[in-house]
Amino acid sequence: MQTKQRPVFLEIPNIRLPIPGIVSILHRISGVILFVSLPVLLCLLAGTLSRETSFETYRSVVSNPLVKLILVGLLWAYLHHSLAGIRFLLLDAHKGLELQTARLTAKTAFVAALVLTVLIGVWLW
Repeated sequence: MQTKQRPVFLEIPNIRLPIPGIVSILHRISGVILFVSLPVLLCLLAGTLSRETSFETYRSVVSNPLVKLILVGLLWAYLHHSLAGIRFLLLDAHKGLELQTARLTAKTAFVAALVLTVLIGVWLW
């Protein structure tokens, strides 16, 4: 008989996270995306404010559909990170800790970020 417990092999692709776990992981991912992209966005913004030719260059770059898609992705990252951050602040204040409420606020943050991204993205496109 074996006295020592053998290590458990976790099949990571087969693990199903609950929606609050998915929102938490996406919150971290969106934060990293925003942190990494911030210098590039600030450089682009600074370039648009310096000269008219820089602004025209910016407009030509942003008119590229691939760049627009990247900017819509950054818009989603910002919205998701903001909404999930508000949710986490409320959880830190001990509001919405019940299981059903936590699931509802996670779904609400996730869906609201997607809906706002589509609405704002279509409006700006």
